[in-house]
Amino acid sequence: MAISAAEVNKLRQMTGAGMMDCKKALTEANGDFDAAIDLLRKKGQKVAANRADREASEGLVIAKASSDGKKGVLVSVNCETDFVAKNGDFGQMAETITNIALEHLTTSPEALKALPYGNGLSIAEKLTEQTGVIGEKIDVGYCQPITAEYVYAYNHPGNRMASLVGLNKAGHEQVAKDVAMQAAAMAPVALDKSSTPQSVIDKELEIGKELAIQEGKPAEMAEKIAHGRLNKFFKENTLLAQEFIKDNKLSVEQYVQKADKDLKVVDFKRHALA
Repeated sequence: MAISAAEVNKLRQMTGAGMMDCKKALTEANGDFDAAIDLLRKKGQKVAANRADREASEGLVIAKASSDGKKGVLVSVNCETDFVAKNGDFGQMAETITNIALEHLTTSPEALKALPYGNGLSIAEKLTEQTGVIGEKIDVGYCQPITAEYVYAYNHPGNRMASLVGLNKAGHEQVAKDVAMQAAAMAPVALDKSSTPQSVIDKELEIGKELAIQEGKPAEMAEKIAHGRLNKFFKENTLLAQEFIKDNKLSVEQYVQKADKDLKVVDFKRHALA
């Protein structure tokens, strides 16, 4: 299939790989961006491990915690252009939808869109109405809640990225804020090694083994090398094991326990527009 220059440039922006490498990967993957990224990684290209945000375009990402600090929700309301995202009416609608998600602790965009918006409309019907008024596709692209003893909501300036962090005890707002900012900036794929999806682990092992074989290592050694690389992956890509951005001598987990030996991060959510 023909690959457009815009598609090649999009993959380049996502991965940092060269234009020709991106074009070749997209061609081999028949235009599938996720498959193309895996092809680049298998060939040793340096690309981002986390691609969860790729499907988002424009809009607003909003994190909000309840007044008692025990629950929070992260919602993305999407549109096609930055111009619409900055419109006051669009922003008010996104805030209203986020408040509804927080009230119901909605766990998916589909479940959120089924809830009532007001004036006899569901959220899905409101989005359809606004699509007709604005002339752009309007949709809920992401919706995830957190419940914990203390939930902190971090909204990055511009509302293109936000995060939620849940702690096992209250009274540590600064720690929660620091960890939420870490999650926003460093885009971890999971809280820790044990919560990393098996599909992600399998993919990393496959890529690590293939890279080792390409480097001339025998198959039995390649397997061990792949597991070694997996440990590095956990350190760089799981929140608690990452180097703390304010003090790289500490991991995030060490920073949290330095503040309070009984304090734990129990959950987090992070979302950003592409």
